Amino acid sequence: MKTLLPLVLAFVASVYVHAGFAQSGQYAAANRAVQISEARRANAALMHHFTWNSRVEIIVDGQVKDIRIEQVQYGPFGQLQHNLLNDQPAQGAPAILPFGFLRKAIEQQQKQEMETFLQGLKQMLQQYTLPTTGKILDFMASATPAGPNEYGYYALSGSNVVQPGDELTIWVDPWTRHVRQVKVSTTFQGDAVQLTATFQTLHQSNLNYAAFAEATVPAKQLSVQVQNYNYARLAY
Repeated sequence: MKTLLPLVLAFVASVYVHAGFAQSGQYAAANRAVQISEARRANAALMHHFTWNSRVEIIVDGQVKDIRIEQVQYGPFGQLQHNLLNDQPAQGAPAILPFGFLRKAIEQQQKQEMETFLQGLKQMLQQYTLPTTGKILDFMASATPAGPNEYGYYALSGSNVVQPGDELTIWVDPWTRHVRQVKVSTTFQGDAVQLTATFQTLHQSNLNYAAFAEATVPAKQLSVQVQNYNYARLAY
């Protein structure tokens, strides 16, 4: 499971989205989409000045199969760097593969299949980050606003965002314009997939980040949970 971590981290990091609310007129909507893109780039640039801890749990059939804690930061060329702080299998799970060549081959094959599945899942879910100004504008044009909820947040909900039948909902704090929660319901390789992510903001720096995210594939009894915490500004 060790090589699953970069896939999970990249998947969770890609979730961050700023959302806005539709204004009247095509020009106003386009202008808001540009503002959202610019705000997202500014937040991504700010992230390069921080280091943080990330805890990842891989859960299969209701059992925690792997727990990893890493210190994460961006390198000088914009790549994520991971410093392993802790790596432990779940209680009762073997630290090494069982003896026996055939059983070991089966375990290795299962691990490779899992990594391949998560790689494809990450690539599919990345499309829900609305990576371009055009994608943001398309979502805003068709999304339905709602709220406020009990926390004062407003929501934008849309369907058929990436593929037929999917749903994307983004909750936003109207005062700060920061995303507070994201929910995606979609399918991958014929299986239903749910993604939820909750966000927090460092008030001194205004950095908005995914504090907790979970991707579940019920048909495979698979869950990937990621918690990001201990954000600290780098000293130069």
